[in-house]
Amino acid sequence: MIPALIYLAIFGISFAVVYTIRARRGRNDFTARKTVTFGDESAVAPDRAASIFSVITIFLLWGIFTGSSLVPGWLHMPGPFAGVAEFDYTARNADGDTDTATVTVLVHPIDQKPEPLEVDPGDGWAKNDNALVGIWRSGLVRVDRNDDFTRDDGAEVIEVNGQPISPGGEVRTDFGRIAMSPKGTLNVEPAKGWQMEPIWLPSPEAVFARLTEIAQEGFRGSTLWEHVGYSLMRVIVGFFFGALVGIPLGYAMGLSNWFRGWFDPIVEFMRPVPPLALIPLVIIWAGIGEAGKIILLFLAALWIMAIAARAGVSGVKISKVHAAYSLGASKWQVMRYVIVPNSLPELFTGARVAMGVCWGTVVAAELVAAEQGAGMMIMVASKFQNTDIVIMGIIMIGVIGFGIDVLMRMAERWLVPWKGRG
Repeated sequence: MIPALIYLAIFGISFAVVYTIRARRGRNDFTARKTVTFGDESAVAPDRAASIFSVITIFLLWGIFTGSSLVPGWLHMPGPFAGVAEFDYTARNADGDTDTATVTVLVHPIDQKPEPLEVDPGDGWAKNDNALVGIWRSGLVRVDRNDDFTRDDGAEVIEVNGQPISPGGEVRTDFGRIAMSPKGTLNVEPAKGWQMEPIWLPSPEAVFARLTEIAQEGFRGSTLWEHVGYSLMRVIVGFFFGALVGIPLGYAMGLSNWFRGWFDPIVEFMRPVPPLALIPLVIIWAGIGEAGKIILLFLAALWIMAIAARAGVSGVKISKVHAAYSLGASKWQVMRYVIVPNSLPELFTGARVAMGVCWGTVVAAELVAAEQGAGMMIMVASKFQNTDIVIMGIIMIGVIGFGIDVLMRMAERWLVPWKGRG
């Protein structure tokens, strides 16, 4: 909740600042849009400043909530308590006599195993004691283990820091919380702060260090580039065959009532089925080798490309077809010079969607008995709770996916310059 509020606050401040500056420079209303292509995606281009602020904000939040050294310390969220803490407990024995002792708690990093602190047991029948608790953790402390009267003798803890406590209750201290279990044992839970534990979210520099390490040394017998290459190869091959079958199928459905009626139920039935739901069936049909992964990606791209091609053909203005026929064009000339060029914008949109779906599906496909690939890296790392590798893989997948989309946009602008021009 807190990160979301901070994100929204930064968004609002950035928006207000940028638009205030630009409003002073000139007009910025709907009349500034390109009227011819107002309804097209190209009418509104991404604001570079907004993109930069967006990326910086994400990394800033990441560093703030992980205590990153890349972010100034005064911006860090409160971290977990670490160091030496003390609390007093009051115990009452079976005769009704009470005594008070002090417990010294050393809260240490979880990757360290320090020695317990030495304490003077004191003169009363309730003895001073020590305990070790890791940060972001809690620990049961049997405070009566060295007392003259223990729980087995009928003694019980009745107060912590002068505040009454009973089984199921708790007392707040300046370093955290002390609760009592149903059996009367104290559970010491130091304050965790607002920073994320590295096992849940490592810092940006930890992820970058892991990326550097894997890029130099590889991961499970393959280099980082081999893992990425295998994933890209599977996506490209699966998408290629999906487009090879899906585009002609979509054209046929867009041009023929018979083909539309025959294949429409199949396409519309398979379109909402997630590719991941097909994994068990594909494994049964094609096994767990490369063929199964390619088939899954083929099916992921097939229906999207078929629908895109069908929509492209259906969106061609009939006036253009009539104009071509009036000029003496043959059926194949109309197909080549009118239908195909005018359907290309829809095809490229479908291709971008299909590539995104394939790139997301390949990760899941590689979770099943793959020896190389980005998905395999994430799967293996998750088993050993190597969160830095998991996040590294996610970022790598996102960056590559974004790069693929950018390349397809560039190809679309180069191959279909008439998009949005009527």
